[in-house]
Amino acid sequence: MAHIVITSGPTRQYLDPVRYLTNASSGRMGTALAQAALDLGHEVTVVSGPVNVEYPTKAKVSWVTTTQEMLEEARIAFSNADGLIGAAAPCDYMPEHVETSKLQKNGNDLTLHLKETPDIVATLAANKLSKQWVVAFALETQDIRFRAIVKLSRKACDMIVSNSAQAMNSQDNNVEVILRGGTILDQLHGPKSLVAAGILRLIDKHLIAPTVHS
Repeated sequence: MAHIVITSGPTRQYLDPVRYLTNASSGRMGTALAQAALDLGHEVTVVSGPVNVEYPTKAKVSWVTTTQEMLEEARIAFSNADGLIGAAAPCDYMPEHVETSKLQKNGNDLTLHLKETPDIVATLAANKLSKQWVVAFALETQDIRFRAIVKLSRKACDMIVSNSAQAMNSQDNNVEVILRGGTILDQLHGPKSLVAAGILRLIDKHLIAPTVHS
């Protein structure tokens, strides 16, 4: 059986001590993936941003807040794991400067200068061992399949799960699973628990089994 690291939920990038940038990721997909992996007998480590869901008790959970923290915790966990499923929705931008005290309204517009945060999946995939595998999630609002395949190549992943923004904070999901090289493996839709089980079956077949028997 494999040791699988799953990133889950959103991250936060603070503007000042009380305000932050984030998104509507609920962690439900990460929870469902963790349970599906455990059901198949795998060991699971979850690296999660701030969410209100409860992860399976048999999974080890590391809690983080920012994208940088998620990258570091995932890097540590992945160093002793077989695979990574990047189901989190990390905040892609952070302010160039974080105020040390609360920003006060003064009647003027506020201009934010943002810079990109590290790409967690791409960073870990670029440094993975030959025996390790990485599965990414791609959430897009248009050209969903095309952009997922571009990300699959750019991030050097072994598999990608594409879905739309409707998956955010929803009980259900509608995904397409794409193997490296652009092969469409399956389309899955329904409750996230059902979709997660289907994704794990494909990971078992195409990524874990070949590694075990090689």
